[in-house]
Amino acid sequence: MDSLIEPSPSAGTAPDTIAISNVNLSLGSGAARVHILKDVSLRIRPGEAVGLIGPSGSGKSTLLMVMAGLERPDSGEVVVNGASFNALDEDGLARFRGRHVGIVFQSFHLIPTMTALENVAVPLELAGHANAQARAAKELALVGLGDRLHHYPSQLSGGEQQRVALARALAPDPAILVADEPTGNLDEATGQQIVDLLFANHLERGMTLVLVTHDHALAQRCDRVVRLRSGRIDGAATDRHWVETASLA
Repeated sequence: MDSLIEPSPSAGTAPDTIAISNVNLSLGSGAARVHILKDVSLRIRPGEAVGLIGPSGSGKSTLLMVMAGLERPDSGEVVVNGASFNALDEDGLARFRGRHVGIVFQSFHLIPTMTALENVAVPLELAGHANAQARAAKELALVGLGDRLHHYPSQLSGGEQQRVALARALAPDPAILVADEPTGNLDEATGQQIVDLLFANHLERGMTLVLVTHDHALAQRCDRVVRLRSGRIDGAATDRHWVETASLA
């Protein structure tokens, strides 16, 4: 069983933003059931940027979904921003995500019949945020889309659509931002712009950032890199990058 990985002492003594303890998760049923996460334990500090890397099928995206409350583990405990996910039902998890967790996917997941402004504002309205339209317009302006508020996704480039998705994730001012291969559908130059926006907002807002990527250079922009292999994490930190590496066996 993997032990709980302790960050460097220099990280301070603030409570962890994310604490995952001995999590196991399997997907599928019967003979097709696959054990995805195997006794995974991980702690992430407030304001820390963590990159999750590893081969395809290693469990990176599944671990991210567990952190966001989009997948429930079979066993173990997940505590995010002081809330135990084990104690929340599906409605409670949805409300928690709406207040505390921003999510950016590789695919943009925009509603095609809504404008950029509506795609950002409607989730805010559903969550009961005041001045949702004004807040959405402000976030879109901050990601460089102040002049594209009333354009539909089909009228936007891939990079612009991902900016809308990022604005939507940031609009509730979440404590945690998780991003799953956010540049996967973009060309290199456009992807770099999205990455720069991610890290700029992470620093300016003091958010905890968890980033799944196949790009090791991108992962090294984070404070710490966590490598998964076959659903497991093996810890070996360094002072410079707090890099956690897993056995390649």
